Amino acid sequence: METYTIGQISEMFQLPVSTLRYYDREGLFPELRRQSGRRIFSEREVEALRVIECLKNSGLEIRDIKRFMQWCGEGPSTYPQRKQLFEARRKAVEEEMARLQKTLNLLEYKCWYYETAMRDGDEEGIQNMLPDGLPKEIQRLYDDVFKGNA
Repeated sequence: METYTIGQISEMFQLPVSTLRYYDREGLFPELRRQSGRRIFSEREVEALRVIECLKNSGLEIRDIKRFMQWCGEGPSTYPQRKQLFEARRKAVEEEMARLQKTLNLLEYKCWYYETAMRDGDEEGIQNMLPDGLPKEIQRLYDDVFKGNA
C-alpha cells in the first residue's frame, strides 16, 4: 500500500499542512499512522480527504463532517444517516448551482447589452426591444434574471 507524507498530501489537495494537522486533531483521520512522530497517510486517508473536501465544498462545517466520520466508524447501522447527509448536501449544491446560473445569466446578458450598445453607439435599440423583443438566447437570459422564468 502506497503511503504519503503530509507535504505530499498538502500538495496533492492544495491544502496547507496546518489544515491537515487540524483535521487530524479533530479526529477526521482515526486510523492515521505515525512513524517517528510523523504522520503517514495511506490511501484510506486520501479517500477520506476526498470525502471531507467534498462535504466542506458543499458547505458542511467541520463539526458535521466529524459526525459523519464518526458514523463511518459505527458501521452499517448509520447508512441511513450518511445517505440523508449526502442527499441534503446534494440539494444544497443544486440550489447553489441554480443561484450561480442566475448570476451567470445576468453577466452574460449585460455583456451582450454593452457590446450591442457600443456597436450601436447608444442603448436606444436595446430599450426598444425590451421586455419581449430580444434575440432568442438573450431573451432567455433576460427572462431568467428579470422575470424569474427558466
